[in-house]
Amino acid sequence: FQMSLPIVERISLFREEIENRRFGDRTLRILESVLSSKDVESLMETRSTLRELLRSEAISVLREISGKATDQKLFAVEFLTQAFALVGDVESCLALKYEAMILRDLKHMTDSSLCVSYEEWLTFAQDSLYNGYYSIAVKGLDNALFSIQSMKTTNIEHNTFCPEAHVVRTIKQLRNTALEFVAPHSVQAQTADYIKEKMIQHEQRQGSHLTGERYPASVLFRSGINTRNMRKLHRSQELIHNLN
Repeated sequence: FQMSLPIVERISLFREEIENRRFGDRTLRILESVLSSKDVESLMETRSTLRELLRSEAISVLREISGKATDQKLFAVEFLTQAFALVGDVESCLALKYEAMILRDLKHMTDSSLCVSYEEWLTFAQDSLYNGYYSIAVKGLDNALFSIQSMKTTNIEHNTFCPEAHVVRTIKQLRNTALEFVAPHSVQAQTADYIKEKMIQHEQRQGSHLTGERYPASVLFRSGINTRNMRKLHRSQELIHNLN
């Protein structure tokens, strides 16, 4: 592709790559080129267009890969995670990042390089907490604690380094804070409402009917999205800043 191409043509080229399921570096470079505009107003409109495109395609992609091998799922999900990060869609980025980490956990028994460290879980949980996704922050922190416990078991056998006690205390403190912020009403009800709303929006845009298929980790992430109370959000952000 060429940077000299008009933005509209670059967006069209990116759309073509996505529709043909070309989830490689070239497609990400095209996306980066689309987002290179110095015109702030134009860039905001472009980001909005790309977010809608990616959200629409992500629904189809997740459905298509649901029965495929873990490697293929991971490849597609990690690509989408990077793409959503580039267009500034925090919610979708975190949702798919969680999906990717769960897939890596499933695969790491046969490939140790895919093992998700407690640091990764902790960073993910902090990002979720900072952005107001409290229920999923709890799940991330639980995974961080489980990862540390697994490390302790392994490292005791090999007499190697284990995370210090203050790390565990920090994680537990964050977990308690996240639990305070979790809305008291049913998470399952929120999930149903959220999915229904997204399906209606997608059908209105595409004029097509979506089935009620569920995607294990990304739907689990969505179930943790609560109505954001700004006072709670600011408080959680202050906590993250203080801990850092």
